[in-house]
Amino acid sequence: MSEELRPLLFSIAYRMLGSVGDAEDVVQEAYLRAERAEAQGADIASRKAFLTTVATRLAIDQLRSARARRETYVGPWLPEPLLTSTEPDAAEHAEMADSLSMSFLVLLETLSPVERAVFLLREVFEYGYDEIAEIVGKSEANCRQILARARKRIDEGKPRFEVDRRQQHELATRFLAAFEDGEVDALVDLLAADAVFYGDGGAKGRGISRPVYGQQHVARLLASFVPRYRSIGARVRVAELNGQTGALFFDDQDRLINVFAFDVADGAIQAVRSIINPDKLAHLGYPLSEYARRGA
Repeated sequence: MSEELRPLLFSIAYRMLGSVGDAEDVVQEAYLRAERAEAQGADIASRKAFLTTVATRLAIDQLRSARARRETYVGPWLPEPLLTSTEPDAAEHAEMADSLSMSFLVLLETLSPVERAVFLLREVFEYGYDEIAEIVGKSEANCRQILARARKRIDEGKPRFEVDRRQQHELATRFLAAFEDGEVDALVDLLAADAVFYGDGGAKGRGISRPVYGQQHVARLLASFVPRYRSIGARVRVAELNGQTGALFFDDQDRLINVFAFDVADGAIQAVRSIINPDKLAHLGYPLSEYARRGA
C-alpha cells in the first residue's frame, strides 16, 4: 500500500496525542487495518478517507485513556518534543509553528477528544464538514457546533507567536548565552514580565513539580541550574523544536540531558518549557544522560 499518506496521518495523530511513539503506532495500525480490509475484499474507494478515519478514531480512543493518565502525571505535562525542518517557506513555517508549538498542543488538552479531532481536521487540515462528520461519526450540524465550542476555547487561550524566524533565533541564542554564563540580569532583560517556566520530569527526570511564574523568579531558577550543568561539562545546541527555536542540552559525553522549547512574542521570551523526562526524549535518537534521571 502506498506510503505517501503517512506524513499526513502522523501530523494528525501527533497533534491529537502529543506523543511521537503513540502517533507512529496509530499510523501503523491504520495501514494494517487498510491492508486487512483489502485482503478481505473490501472496496476502499478512497485510501485517504479510509486511513484518515481509522487514524483519527484510533487517536480519539487513545486520547480518552491518556487523559486519565495525565490527571495523575507528576508535575507539568508537556508533549514529546518534535525536531522539525528548518527550511520551509515563510508561510508554511507560520502555519506549522502555530499548530505544532508546545503551548498550542498543551492548549488542545482543554478540548475533549472529539472536539480536538474536529478542530484539527477543520482548522489545521482544512477538511470539509461532510468529511469530518464521516470521520468522527457525527452529523455535519453537530460538527459545526462542536467546532464553534472548540474554537471559542482555543481563541480564549491562544498564545502569541513571533513568526520571524531570525528574531526567534537571535533572541533564543542571546538567552542561551546568558543562561550558560549564569547572568541573571541578562536573563531578566530577555524574559517577559509574566514569563513562566515549566519543567516536565514525570517523576523520572529532574523536573519541577509546578510552574514558576514571573520574570525574576524564572531568571533566578534558570541561573541556579548553571553550576550543575557546568559540573558535568554540559553544552547546548540550538535546534528547531515543534516549529520554533529551541535547544538541546548534552553532557560531556554527548548524551542528551533535556530540551528547552521557547515561546517568543513581542521581543521577549514568554515561556520556557524544559522536558527532561527520559521517556519523552528517547525518540530523538540520542543516547540519554543519566544526569537527567531523578536521583542520579
